[in-house]
Amino acid sequence: MKTKMTLHNMHFYAFHGVMPHERIVGGEYRVTLHLEADFSAACTSDQLEDTLNYAGLYDLVKSEMETPSQLIEHLAGRIHTSIRERYPQIAQLSVTVAKLDPPVGGRMEAAEITLTS
Repeated sequence: MKTKMTLHNMHFYAFHGVMPHERIVGGEYRVTLHLEADFSAACTSDQLEDTLNYAGLYDLVKSEMETPSQLIEHLAGRIHTSIRERYPQIAQLSVTVAKLDPPVGGRMEAAEITLTS
């Protein structure tokens, strides 16, 4: 049985960006994961070891968010790679990183990148 799991809008304050002040002042980021795996065992067993632990996924994303990148593309790529390495049972994975209120000389809610495999 294929099952889809989504971890919506994990919020982080982090220090990513090309401009020097972004690395000093920091900013708000939002990360969303969409993944697909076989969770049929968890549907009947009700046991954590038969699914993907939300807290473990969150901690992995948090760890990557703590390492500065210039580009959100690079950041999303690191998150994607880390999840794939730690959870090989994931059949499909989509990582979206949104930089809220990016410094663009005007008003913009977010700049967002999505990597899917």
